[in-house]
Amino acid sequence: MAINNQANQTYQPSTLPVIRPLDIERPQTIEENKDYFDYSQRAQWLRAAVLGANDGLVSTASLMMGVGAVKQDVKFMILTGFAGLIAGACSMAIGEFVSVYSQLDIELAQIKRENMARKDEETHSDDEKENLPNPFQAAGASAVAFSLGAMVPLLAAAFIIDHKVRLGVVTAATSLALLVFGGLGAVLGKAPLVKSSLRVLIGGWIAMAITYGLTKLIGTSGI
Repeated sequence: MAINNQANQTYQPSTLPVIRPLDIERPQTIEENKDYFDYSQRAQWLRAAVLGANDGLVSTASLMMGVGAVKQDVKFMILTGFAGLIAGACSMAIGEFVSVYSQLDIELAQIKRENMARKDEETHSDDEKENLPNPFQAAGASAVAFSLGAMVPLLAAAFIIDHKVRLGVVTAATSLALLVFGGLGAVLGKAPLVKSSLRVLIGGWIAMAITYGLTKLIGTSGI
């Protein structure tokens, strides 16, 4: 009888909830997340612009400080800084163009080899070419940024008659601009703000101090 009673008992299913595959929230991929932004896409023009601005600021200010170490004529200092602006902007633009164009050739050759291997060139080539570096954009960004950076010490020194005050104003204006450029690069690139700004500032100080000191040494020694 016990055996029959056990056989007649109905099976009670478990009350645990059944988890269906659709109930599990799948994490979004990069392509599906519309709010995702790849900051590495900014690297091309951001690197060229920040580098150009810092280079124009530091090189022109250092050049003017070096000339100011041995010459007190404001006209001579301005002309020297302006010549440095023109030469530096052209040099930055040409150098950036050649560098990025070489990178472009390498990436195009790699894409061509990959397309030949998978034989679906029309499907992938358009998307891949959108992410390729633009040498003209990089060259233009470098030249414009260099010129903007170089204008800071030029404008700072243009209206100061006293020689020592002029050197101090150039140093102060350049230091402020270095902090701004360093902070701007950090914000746009999502990098640490204070660390990036101080790194740029200290580097500019070192460049100006070395240029001023060595030019003063050579000028006073009569070499």
